[in-house]
Amino acid sequence: MSVPARQIRARYSADTITVYQAYPPQIALPAVAAGRLVTPFARDRMTWIKPSFLWMMYRCGWATKPGQERVLSIDITREGFEWALARACLSHYDRDVHGDRATWARQLKTSPVRVQWDPERSLHLKALPYRSLQVGLSHEAVDRYVDEWTVAVTDITPTVHRVKDLLRDGDEAAAAAHLPTEQVYPLPVQLAAGLLVGPHVAAADVPDRQ
Repeated sequence: MSVPARQIRARYSADTITVYQAYPPQIALPAVAAGRLVTPFARDRMTWIKPSFLWMMYRCGWATKPGQERVLSIDITREGFEWALARACLSHYDRDVHGDRATWARQLKTSPVRVQWDPERSLHLKALPYRSLQVGLSHEAVDRYVDEWTVAVTDITPTVHRVKDLLRDGDEAAAAAHLPTEQVYPLPVQLAAGLLVGPHVAAADVPDRQ
């Protein structure tokens, strides 16, 4: 079955969704200890969260790029994630969504959340013919992310290094076995159109979170 050009795929439970970020040790280690991002993490900058593990690996180079040496798996509430998506503006203008560029520019300036779609990545970090979601949080959204939405913070850098080593040794099957299982996220129908999401699980199929 073909994958839609834009589709949110993630590791999630009835109540939480996992996103990934990469930081230097001086930010990552205190975050793990506190169970949330703390100083020296800067709230006054846009912070990008990524539901795709392999896109995060592409971005951080398997935790080898300067300033991205530790990879964090962060479980946040689905309620918070969907709050962000409901207030998001696409990072690029789309006539079908915004009507005109002035409308898009106003929304981009005032929205606390930005979304963009980048090519999903294979196990070898090659671009795939469909897209992966990134969510940029700023202002109120960052505060909510840190103070309200975060449920758990886990340093998965050892796993990242293990997968990288297995790929280096040519053992693709073993490397793939360490990847998180990501499924199509059951995005409520009312959020899909504004994010240019392709076919997704209908709202009626969203599991009860109670």
